[in-house]
Amino acid sequence: MTDQTRWGILEVQTKNKAIKYQKDLVSRAMEHVVKMDESGITDLMIQIEAEYERKYGKNEANDKVIL
Repeated sequence: MTDQTRWGILEVQTKNKAIKYQKDLVSRAMEHVVKMDESGITDLMIQIEAEYERKYGKNEANDKVIL
């Protein structure tokens, strides 16, 4: 058991809660994706890619060749 009075425990707990929240979001989204047909999934992928580009800028992996 970790000593809860140690410095930094609150930060670790907050980080773990944020990670769990993100994983829960993905799990809930996947529950809906399973119910979608191919065209719905394709539309969702396009929207996700657009949002990713908006948030994180140019995707530099497109110009690289993976062998």
